[in-house]
Amino acid sequence: MKSFDYYQPTDIRFGWGRVKEVGDIVAQFGEKCLLVTVPVVDVLAPVFEKVKNSLEDGGVEVFHFDDVVPNPTTDSVNKGVEMAIKNKVDIVLGVGGGSSMDTAKAIAVGATHEGEAWDYRLFSDKKITEKRLPIIAITTTSGTGSQVTPVSVVTNSTEKSKFALVDKLLCPKVSIVDPQLMVTVPKHITASTGFDVFTHAFESYIHKDASVYTDMHALEAIKRVVKYLSVVLEDGSNKEARTEMAWADTLAGLCISNAGTTLPHGIGMAIGGHVPNIMHGQVLAIMYPEFMRYTYKSAIQKFAIIGRILNPELENVSDEVAAEKSCEEMDKFLNKISMHLTLEELNVPEEELFAIADDTMKLPDYSVNPRVATRDEVLKMLKKQYRK
Repeated sequence: MKSFDYYQPTDIRFGWGRVKEVGDIVAQFGEKCLLVTVPVVDVLAPVFEKVKNSLEDGGVEVFHFDDVVPNPTTDSVNKGVEMAIKNKVDIVLGVGGGSSMDTAKAIAVGATHEGEAWDYRLFSDKKITEKRLPIIAITTTSGTGSQVTPVSVVTNSTEKSKFALVDKLLCPKVSIVDPQLMVTVPKHITASTGFDVFTHAFESYIHKDASVYTDMHALEAIKRVVKYLSVVLEDGSNKEARTEMAWADTLAGLCISNAGTTLPHGIGMAIGGHVPNIMHGQVLAIMYPEFMRYTYKSAIQKFAIIGRILNPELENVSDEVAAEKSCEEMDKFLNKISMHLTLEELNVPEEELFAIADDTMKLPDYSVNPRVATRDEVLKMLKKQYRK
């Protein structure tokens, strides 16, 4: 067994109905709270109202920033920073999917550090310090794992660049994972975020920094996604399926906090920088068929295990066969959850593929894949997945 480190500072409050605890939790860290959410829509209005009431009952003054956008942008983050500074808040609460939680994390930095939050992205000379505001997270989707990660992904639309702020100080102090909040998530978002869970777990599993600890979490998460994602797509109110997907998401978040993601996420981040209106899970689903076929020979045993989870009938074949078959099984799984897509279908300009390939190489994800791709190999994958 190889040596490893494992770090997880977030106090996780998991369970049906636990959102009611948020007021008491936030009051332990501050008196003035910036509530960070997407614009209020009918499906989320009851959730936001419940959170506000709990905060007020806990004696916390609430300032609501409801200008979060999908694939958070620097413009949106900076607006939130202005509100945080103006009202002298001392804690930030992100409520929603990955976009809301990532925005909350970036605001916690931008409101307390010189310059903009974007200045503290990966590979920057500027470092996040203890000055950042305390962060609390409540996830309403089963997808990004942001409730337990040290990562905040932000897009600079002007630069067509999607990068992450990464620091252990961005791990939320407390995260509430309440599956009851997820029963009204629309089907297409459930599918996209649910597949994102699979990718976080799988890429951590094959990552060069994987350990026995992250492997344990990853396999448990993958098994749950394979078993329950199609169930919850059929019946979004299924309590068992929603709970299992919420747990899978949390496990996968713990994985990427301690191992990380590989080639598909690097490509996905690059695509998101050029076409920010596409859901992250959709981009990953597009790239997975080619990624699987490109990579499986370099990690036979682990791809074989995934192949057998996807199709137990592969139990009695060799690892080589099971690994190869895992690619076909992934195709079937994507079809089952209605996520077998192409870049053309999602209106990615074909002329952008060259720049996307270039930008993929600016992130470290490709370098930790079991088979390390060149820029031209990435471009070849993009072209293959452009249209059917």
